[in-house]
Amino acid sequence: ADLFERTAEELARHGLSCECLGGGRLAHRPEERKIHVYGYSVGFGRADHAVTTEKLKAEYPDYEITWADEGY
Repeated sequence: ADLFERTAEELARHGLSCECLGGGRLAHRPEERKIHVYGYSVGFGRADHAVTTEKLKAEYPDYEITWADEGY
């Protein structure tokens, strides 16, 4: 929530607005080149982890990137 609030405030200074579509967590294991997306935000609910995973794959093509809806 803190990150979203800071981002929303910065965007507002530029005349823009944003909306949080959900949250979750990342488990990053750089030595193994793996990222796992999971969980949810208590305040914002669960993000669409499939979308997050596709965006991460585009940015980190040499990583194994997985996701699951379970977990906190």
